[in-house]
Amino acid sequence: MKIMIDAGHGYNTPGKRSPDGLKEYEFTRAVANYARRLLESYQNVNVFFSHSDERDVPLQERTKSANTLKVDLFVSIHANAFGSTWNDANGIETYVYVTEPRVSYELAQKIQRNLVTSTGLKNRGVKTANFHVLRESKMDAVLVECGFYTNPEEVKLIRSESYRRKCAESITKAIVDQYKLIKEKASSTSTTTPSGPKPPSTSTAKGLYKVQVGAYSIRENAEGLVRQLESDGYQAFITFEES
Repeated sequence: MKIMIDAGHGYNTPGKRSPDGLKEYEFTRAVANYARRLLESYQNVNVFFSHSDERDVPLQERTKSANTLKVDLFVSIHANAFGSTWNDANGIETYVYVTEPRVSYELAQKIQRNLVTSTGLKNRGVKTANFHVLRESKMDAVLVECGFYTNPEEVKLIRSESYRRKCAESITKAIVDQYKLIKEKASSTSTTTPSGPKPPSTSTAKGLYKVQVGAYSIRENAEGLVRQLESDGYQAFITFEES
């Protein structure tokens, strides 16, 4: 299963920060990193990122990347806001597209239930929206709002690593349940060599043969492909060329 995790916004996105300066992306990227580690402990799961620490990735590029990679699930992680000053808006809410796709809606319900149970925050429910990442993604897709950074109490949680891990665990648990993922077995002590491509046959032809299986503008996606190839028994590496 291929999963695209989308950490909402970026370091330099205008606004999208608490009244005291906490950037939403600091929270969303942390949850995304925790979620990837958890998800990759399951069999046949490859996780890709739509975001980048180096630049703010446009929404169109995020969904295009997910569609090009033909991922099975798109999960967009956010923290919420009401205005730009401190207020008492609070709680958790999860979104699906306005047509309420069945699998997406079922997953959203599981995520919502897990987050509310684990955090103890107000249940604002599963809602529908015409958000770009939900509308333009050609796979199951959900968007999660993990509390309000304009709420002085909830922003304390959003700053904490324990809360970030808790959010990642709740989202992962829902995905595992929805798609019936199976935990990877403990590493074997077997010395069996993984099967890989057969060496090329001897040939008298002169020349240089090259094989490239992907090119990405986001390093995390390239790393995801390397992990997938290595899990299939192939050797893979990343090179970088400046444009």
